Amino acid sequence: MAVKQKIKKPLHLAKLRIKKGDTVLILAGKDKGKEGTVSRAIPQMNKVIVEGLNTVKKHVKPRGQTQQGGIIEKAMPIHVSNVMLKCTECNTPTRVGIERREMGQDKKMRPVRVCKKCGKVIQDRTRSS
Repeated sequence: MAVKQKIKKPLHLAKLRIKKGDTVLILAGKDKGKEGTVSRAIPQMNKVIVEGLNTVKKHVKPRGQTQQGGIIEKAMPIHVSNVMLKCTECNTPTRVGIERREMGQDKKMRPVRVCKKCGKVIQDRTRSS
C-alpha cells in the first residue's frame, strides 16, 4: 500500500496570515464553532495547532524504563483554511489583509496585518512592541 507523502513548501515561500498566539475560530471539523489560541504555526504545510482543540488519542509504547506507556491526548494540526482569525479590536472573526504602513521610530513602510471588517491593525500577541 503506497503512502501519500505530505508536500512541504520551501521555507522562503511559506507565509501565513495566522501567527502563534492568535485567537482563532474553528470553521470545520469535529470542533466547529469553538475558539482557541494558536500554539504553533506550520507555514510549510499551511497548518496550525490550536491549544486543546482537534485532539486525538495516541497509544504510546513504553521506551525502556524511563518513559511510561499508555494513551495520551495530542493536539493535531488543522489546515489554515479551516480557521478564522478573531480581530483584537472588534473581537469578531474576520479575514486578514496585508497593508504597508509607516511603523517604528524610523517611519519605514512595513507590512502589517489588518482586519477586513474594522480596518484596524491586528496586534501580535507574541511581540510586545
